[in-house]
Amino acid sequence: MEISEHYSPESSVTLFHGDRLTLLQEIAAAGDRAELVVTSPPYNVGKEYEEVVSLEEYRREQERTIEACLEILSPTGSICWQVGHFIQGSAREKEAYPLDLVLYPVFKDLGLKLRNRIVWHFGHGLHESFRFSGRHESVLWFTRNTADYTFNLDAVRVPQKYPGKRAYRGPRKGRPSGNPLGKNPSDVWIMPNVKANHPEKTVHPCQFPVALVERLILALTNEGDLVVDPYAGVGTTAVASFLKKRRSAGADTEWRYIEIAMGRLEEAAQGTLPIRPLNKPVYQPTGNEKVASVPEEWVEAG
Repeated sequence: MEISEHYSPESSVTLFHGDRLTLLQEIAAAGDRAELVVTSPPYNVGKEYEEVVSLEEYRREQERTIEACLEILSPTGSICWQVGHFIQGSAREKEAYPLDLVLYPVFKDLGLKLRNRIVWHFGHGLHESFRFSGRHESVLWFTRNTADYTFNLDAVRVPQKYPGKRAYRGPRKGRPSGNPLGKNPSDVWIMPNVKANHPEKTVHPCQFPVALVERLILALTNEGDLVVDPYAGVGTTAVASFLKKRRSAGADTEWRYIEIAMGRLEEAAQGTLPIRPLNKPVYQPTGNEKVASVPEEWVEAG
């Protein structure tokens, strides 16, 4: 596996240290086209790699990125934007701005068509006292305004809940009603987020799991296609692309994240990178679970 610092169509992986627009310009200049652009941009919440700006300025910067991504998107390609919420204020003054709703008009104004708003649900996160605790984020999946786009459903089917179910009427009466390859995974994806005890955890504070981007790569690209991540972080998209035999290109302004991404790719090539498998159940009882006792103080208070 060759990891390049600047984009070349011959490179299997490009990790560009610098602005995402520069990388996108390099890809455009090379005349290459991405079958999938997938990313999780900064949420404008003051993480170490971003500067908080007004929501309108944030929207304008995202628009510049999306426009540049559209320049390199193939005619049958997809853009997937994974976002959460921009939160303003504290305690009872908190107000949530869902970034998928903020950015949806940008995509529409550029002539793109929303295929799915995928809800990514996870069980752990910050606990709130004056509103419900957030336990989901969204993936907006757009294509060009055409019926001819790549979508490989069979590559991402999941086990049937009732595989023995049979049709009770019609021409298929008495025959299995489901697909032998499994069912459609739907637009609600239950996957753990990458927290301290997740096998993929690095120093990045907002890392998304390999499985999340892996399902998108399998469904929306074919082997050998180019996958681009404008905000590459620690290289999750590059890792998933490499494991599924796709080319990839990503950019990040933080050099230490680029270094971590290179290390993860080397481990992936050696088969030693810890990864939580796609479709692994979030929780599977073994019968040996410990039952936590209720604190005496709670019993007395009740």
